[in-house]
Amino acid sequence: MKKVLLLLLSVIVLSSCKNDSKEENTNPATEKIDTDSPERTEKQSDGLTMLKGDFVYYADAAVLQTHREVYAVVIDEKMHELDDKAKKYKKDPTDYVTVVVRGKITPKPENEEGWPYRVEIKEIVDITASDPESNNVVKLESK
Repeated sequence: MKKVLLLLLSVIVLSSCKNDSKEENTNPATEKIDTDSPERTEKQSDGLTMLKGDFVYYADAAVLQTHREVYAVVIDEKMHELDDKAKKYKKDPTDYVTVVVRGKITPKPENEEGWPYRVEIKEIVDITASDPESNNVVKLESK
């Protein structure tokens, strides 16, 4: 009789346990904002992407290398403005600088050579000198 009561009590206890489902994350810092939400800021709605990486402009070629991708930079007035501001951080014309920019990313036209994507800079956020320890450039000199 005790075994039946114990078994019955165990079944009741196990069946009455609540199925705890995970609650949705309500932390506003990690909450995703819908693209049509009125909570989006003006900068989130303008279609531009913020990129941080190493920028170099030399001999009519401009390149921005991020941790994930390498972009050709559209050579226009804003790119020349970035290059002018970056010159004070360079020792040689081929040195790169670390930049944070906002721009429009587009695929390159099929008939062009170069990187698969290009970026048209719309806003310059920050420019800093690159870390000389991470500069893996080999320079050849003749003496």
